[in-house]
Amino acid sequence: MVRTRDGRNVSANERQNTVLKKLYGTVWGRLLLKILTAPAVSEIVGAFMDSPLSKPFVSPFIRSHNIDTSQYIMTEIRSYNDFFTRKIKPHSRQIDMEKSHLISPCDSKLTVYRVNNDSLFRIKNSLYSVADLLNSKKLAERYSGGLCLIFRLEVDDYHRYCYIDSGRKTENRFIAGELHTVNPIALKHYNIYKRNCREYTMLRTENFGDVIQAEVGAMMVGRIVNHHGKASFRRGEEKGMFMFGGSTVVLLIERGRAVIDADIVRNSASGIETVVKYGEKIGEKI
Repeated sequence: MVRTRDGRNVSANERQNTVLKKLYGTVWGRLLLKILTAPAVSEIVGAFMDSPLSKPFVSPFIRSHNIDTSQYIMTEIRSYNDFFTRKIKPHSRQIDMEKSHLISPCDSKLTVYRVNNDSLFRIKNSLYSVADLLNSKKLAERYSGGLCLIFRLEVDDYHRYCYIDSGRKTENRFIAGELHTVNPIALKHYNIYKRNCREYTMLRTENFGDVIQAEVGAMMVGRIVNHHGKASFRRGEEKGMFMFGGSTVVLLIERGRAVIDADIVRNSASGIETVVKYGEKIGEKI
């Protein structure tokens, strides 16, 4: 279930869910997935989505997903990926600049978990290890007792993401993997986040300590585009974007650094994702 900040329940992408049930719920579907999730296939699809040949798919996609294009810059759309990575119009997303406020890095559906002593937390029906995500048990130990925030983007979401605070960052570390959808349906059949490609960096923030931000690629998303290597950054500055497909951003926050807003915590405890927007307050500094 998905819920807005004002308490309204909203439906997930039902058309997408129907297709995924067939792919992950049948023998033939899972055989097809072995082909679809191969990196070479993802690269071919990505190249097509970058080309002018993909432009005819844009208008039907907008209609089928009821996307309000009035809030986006829609000039110079030459391919599907031009549309998919479209920029928001100035002032369509207000960045909360209060230093003590933790903000969302993206438009998404958010759940929050406390990292237990074994560095495990639950995403729907799948146990997930921080060490698996980072491919580093030593680094994962730093976040024991802290928070793990999962920001799940669907195909009709705004696919650019920002920095949650000002500070400096380390180089990006890319971990290759098979590309699977991050939709909860798939979690019944695969430990998704262990299999997907991902890229992470440590954000040495001014107000929330050393925060790890990881971007996780989904099925047919071969490109996670981060704008900066080792660099300084500002709160609300664009960090990067995902190309074609649904994707996920993960934040790991050390113990004692932040408290998450009560409605998000309450929803997460009930297995409900909360709709959040790019730059919106989702918690506070302790």
